[in-house]
Amino acid sequence: MPHDWQLRATAPDLAARYRAEGLWTDDTLGRVLHAAITDHPELRFRIWSTSRPFESSVAAVYDDARRFAGALRSRGIGPDDVVAFQLPNWMEAAVAFWGVSLLGAVLVPVVHFYGPKELGYILRETRARALVTADCFGHLDYLAGLETLRGELPDLELVTVVGTDDVPKDAIPFGALLETGTPLEEPACVDPDAPSVIGYTSGTTSNPKGVIHSHRSLIAELRQVETMGAQAGRPALIGAPVGHAIGMQGGLLLPLTRGMDVHLIDVWNPPAVLRAMDDADLTSGSGSTYFLQSLLDDPGCTDRHRKLLERVGLGGSAVPAAVADRAEALGVSIVRSYGSTEHPSTTGSRHDDPIDKRGYTDGRPLAGVELRLVDEDGNDVALGQPGEIVSRGPDLFVGYTDPELTAQAVDIDGWYATGDIGVLDADGFLTITDRKKDIIIRGGENISAAEVEELLIRMPDVAEVAVVAAPDPRLGEHACAFVRLQATDGTAPTPTLEAMQRHLDAGGLARQKWPEELRVVADFPRTPSGKVKKFVLRSQLRGGEPTG
Repeated sequence: MPHDWQLRATAPDLAARYRAEGLWTDDTLGRVLHAAITDHPELRFRIWSTSRPFESSVAAVYDDARRFAGALRSRGIGPDDVVAFQLPNWMEAAVAFWGVSLLGAVLVPVVHFYGPKELGYILRETRARALVTADCFGHLDYLAGLETLRGELPDLELVTVVGTDDVPKDAIPFGALLETGTPLEEPACVDPDAPSVIGYTSGTTSNPKGVIHSHRSLIAELRQVETMGAQAGRPALIGAPVGHAIGMQGGLLLPLTRGMDVHLIDVWNPPAVLRAMDDADLTSGSGSTYFLQSLLDDPGCTDRHRKLLERVGLGGSAVPAAVADRAEALGVSIVRSYGSTEHPSTTGSRHDDPIDKRGYTDGRPLAGVELRLVDEDGNDVALGQPGEIVSRGPDLFVGYTDPELTAQAVDIDGWYATGDIGVLDADGFLTITDRKKDIIIRGGENISAAEVEELLIRMPDVAEVAVVAAPDPRLGEHACAFVRLQATDGTAPTPTLEAMQRHLDAGGLARQKWPEELRVVADFPRTPSGKVKKFVLRSQLRGGEPTG
């Protein structure tokens, strides 16, 4: 293997159990996709977009994927090599994902709103040999950002650009690249235990963490989701970005394995989503709570739309009880689930579960998953008592790109310490109550507080910064920055929210990560050792008494 990744081995008894239960097979992602598409070539593929609309068959898109795989192969890229893409929910994202899977290479999907800072780190750490990117999207100028990085990426041999033929001299238009490849006829033969996808997630570290999934773990995830009894028959319009695990699974994998049409939208615009639901008889709203809430809030949401929604799965961010109450009152059945990039399908509920379970808990462990709740010393807590969630299962990741992070997060017996706090009830349903990880989950996307703080502390006159999650009625959470100034006598100019955001923009931080509140404080609440008590700050924002 050309990388120094240290993949975590699964204990033989667990591996045997996963095989016996049908959760692990010797399939690869390329073979699963090939079988699903060739079994249902008539499925429709549609991109709902004002800038790059597209409609054709899944088979036609797969033909392009086969040509893309052939073009990469002709350039010496194959199994174990890393190919990254940073694209909105466009047809070319499916071509890249399916093509890389067919080739047996390692795919690195990058969320389309990441800036050059995050992209450069990801490309350097994975030593990606190829990148598929867009020319621009909305306010994002990908080529300008990439130009600042090229001297820092010695492993990057191929850059191909979607959206324009006027590309830098060392890049190639995506359409021209497809014309150079002889289509791959069959999926490459690769080890099912080998890396397949590396997803990047922001957590407690300032840089995003690379989460490695094997073919086995990703296919197990597909099989587990099927056990949740999701509604079949009506396709879903997916707005979650395909560079994120939720959008990738829900938009580019699950429809195919279920024999359903693929529908993606590149900009989540509730009126446009509602029109698409009408036009094509679609459901939508699954993912983080924002997607459902934005549809129900829109003045154009009618009884017909609520009937089309009917069954919605929520996960990726907190689901307030008020959201469940409102949905049920409007005739929309919701189910909640819990997972992470590291362990995607940890718990979930079904639509035939009672409302007090599917609406107000995060579900039961899914097929093959084991859960423990432990105290600070690693001892199991009593039923009904809060504890840190540790989990293992067939869909658990095989390691981080940084082996030190793997050693910190997964013990010798394969238990993954999630950093989240939960309570199990007598029926085995889990409810997430808090989290140890210092992250903000904005509309289902993780924001690293440490990453934002690292840039804000460089602002003039700023002595100390603490970034925490603030409640957001639309997105679940947004970032709030608490700032202590260097001068305590009032002579230091008070920074404004706009000045802070300009500073972050100049630092290359993605706009979605910018704090949306700023509070200047004389000092922070602290522990005896001087550490800032962030739980007190979070409690202040929620208007409650500090706990913990």
